[in-house]
Amino acid sequence: MSSRQTIQPFDVIVVAAGSSRRMGGVDKLDALVAGRPVLAWATWAFARVAEARRIVVVTSADRVTRYRAAAWMPQRVSAVIAGGARRQESVAAGIRWLRADDASGDPRDHAADRVVLVHDGARPVISADLIVRVAAAAAKHGAAIPVVSVSETIKELDGGVVRRTVDRAHLAAAQTPQGVRLSVLERAYAMFPPDSRETWTDEAALLEACTITVHALSGDADNLKVTYPPDLARAARALGGQLSFAAGRPGFGSDSHPFGADRPLALGGIEIADAPRLSGHSDGDVALHAVADALLGAAGLGDLGRQFPADATTPAGLASGQMLAGVVELLADAGLSPRSVDLTIVAGRPHLGGRLDEMRTEIARILGVDAGAVSVKASTGNLSGDEGAGRAISAHAIAVVAPLGLGR
Repeated sequence: MSSRQTIQPFDVIVVAAGSSRRMGGVDKLDALVAGRPVLAWATWAFARVAEARRIVVVTSADRVTRYRAAAWMPQRVSAVIAGGARRQESVAAGIRWLRADDASGDPRDHAADRVVLVHDGARPVISADLIVRVAAAAAKHGAAIPVVSVSETIKELDGGVVRRTVDRAHLAAAQTPQGVRLSVLERAYAMFPPDSRETWTDEAALLEACTITVHALSGDADNLKVTYPPDLARAARALGGQLSFAAGRPGFGSDSHPFGADRPLALGGIEIADAPRLSGHSDGDVALHAVADALLGAAGLGDLGRQFPADATTPAGLASGQMLAGVVELLADAGLSPRSVDLTIVAGRPHLGGRLDEMRTEIARILGVDAGAVSVKASTGNLSGDEGAGRAISAHAIAVVAPLGLGR
């Protein structure tokens, strides 16, 4: 299971309505970094975080239709809507959409004072760790922003002349995402409505004007904002591990169950009539459970027990093939898809040699990949423990996932 801290679900507004005046005629949101638009990387980062409940992209009116239809837009994006002339008006448009969605849906699905994260669509290098830390800090303190220290000596200028050197000891550069609880933001809106004449460069500036305390936490030096053409190359370098993710990120999963009294055995997506079933809340298919856990781990989406808990919310005896198919849907919602699986089943009984190809074919079908992308092996000899004694079966899997739309 992931060691990442547990946080409550939050909503996300990605602001993508900028004019790109300093990009030399290039739309920075559409500019490609490692084969994907800048905005694609920014939205995809949130789509991979399970606790991101709703993601709203707010852009200029002329981009709405194109972005809604974009193949790279993650399926987990709830809406693409038009914003306003200023950042604060675009954020307010996102808040209105969230409130309207609250009113139209089941109230149990929406927390009354949920945290909202606001992120610049021109910041493509955003880590899941930073997203989670900002959300947790905003939930605790009411409002939070990531900052990085200023390393350069700062000069105050008067035209082209240096007026003075500014003490940088108490200076920091603000980043996004910036997090705020809805109740806190609405207090600020009551004092300075989004359409008022005051202009705020970010959410923290608005809150500061309202004397609302904003918690600062350590940001990420790689979390740059694409503003000038050279920033695209910097973003490509900074993406680092995420660029390797474009080629595929591995995950590991394992599971073990003892034999029960019922028949038939469900294993690797097939049934083996002459062997007893494995015990468990579902059908006990340890092979598919291991594959599902590996996929979820590679995508940073927790583990199978978190998605399908062994309680009343998951039907008893549920076919593990349905669970694995559900995991594939979760990956698609996060803009990801399976690429390959290497599965090893450890069992003293039954003999599996003649059934491995069937398992391979069924697993490939569920995952939507070619059979050549799936390997299924069995370890049956010289085993120790419960597997060697024929009391249990275990399985171990390595799976690779990669972003949708980047080729297989």
